[in-house]
Amino acid sequence: MSNLTNAPTLQTDRLILRSPRQSDLPAFTRFITSAPSLAAQGETGTAEQAWFGFLAGIGHWHWHGFGFFVLESRHTAAPMGRVGLLKHSNWPDIELAWHLFEEGEGQGFATEAAQAVKRWAYDDLGLDRLTSYIDHANTRSQAVATRLGATTDGTRAPHEPDAEIWVHTR
Repeated sequence: MSNLTNAPTLQTDRLILRSPRQSDLPAFTRFITSAPSLAAQGETGTAEQAWFGFLAGIGHWHWHGFGFFVLESRHTAAPMGRVGLLKHSNWPDIELAWHLFEEGEGQGFATEAAQAVKRWAYDDLGLDRLTSYIDHANTRSQAVATRLGATTDGTRAPHEPDAEIWVHTR
């Protein structure tokens, strides 16, 4: 199983954050096409959209030097989600983002992984500002952002009108 990017491996008490691999695509596709968390927000996609999203995540590493890490438990090699940094061409800031697959939800993994990525972004990459673009109705992601020390004044993202801009502190 070869890595598809030059992402470093980050570790926390419970998690390994690593480069995406081709073998991660089926779990990501299941997430995009059928995750209850996405279905509840009307945001599920097709297998083709999952494929393009997966490749865009890999492309971020090659274009920007950052992107999504795949989360896996220290006790299993199964992918449980993605956490990382994004900067699409029309976005004003770099986003700290997270997507947990069903088996990873509700255990504090998003917060734990995002804390590691946030430290890496500030300490190793030298970034000075991170934001998260969170749908105004997504209370679970808002709770993660709050635990990470982020705040919002309710301002909406210009590229995504339903998303509020959450700013992370160092």
